[in-house]
Amino acid sequence: MSRIAILVVAILLMLNRVGMAQTLSPASGQVTTVQDEKLNQLTEQYRKMSQNNPEVDGYRVQVFFDSGSNSKNKAAGIKEAFETAYPDVKSYLSYKEPYYRVRVGNFRTLTEAVGFQKKISAEYPNSFPVKDLIVQ
Repeated sequence: MSRIAILVVAILLMLNRVGMAQTLSPASGQVTTVQDEKLNQLTEQYRKMSQNNPEVDGYRVQVFFDSGSNSKNKAAGIKEAFETAYPDVKSYLSYKEPYYRVRVGNFRTLTEAVGFQKKISAEYPNSFPVKDLIVQ
């Protein structure tokens, strides 16, 4: 029982400390935030890393893949048709032996990719979401 009491007191003390990090002055309507300088350094480091590597894990929708003698031309045609129909959505043609493939979109979550795939399923019934590196 005493361990539970000590744990409750410790949690209450921690919650009290968290509440002291920001102070609100209702008379002036100003908020003062106190934060460690290392937080700014960490944010700057993340920004620099993002500039060096703009790709992150995410999802795209694959609308075409094929191998064969004319598959490169087919993929280019599919990519062009997609860009005409959906000018706001970026499309990517890639080759990974033995397939040429066309993937579209830069989605952070699978839910977003599936939603877009459903939207285009009438024109691209064989499309499906795939995990890929996407542009931020």
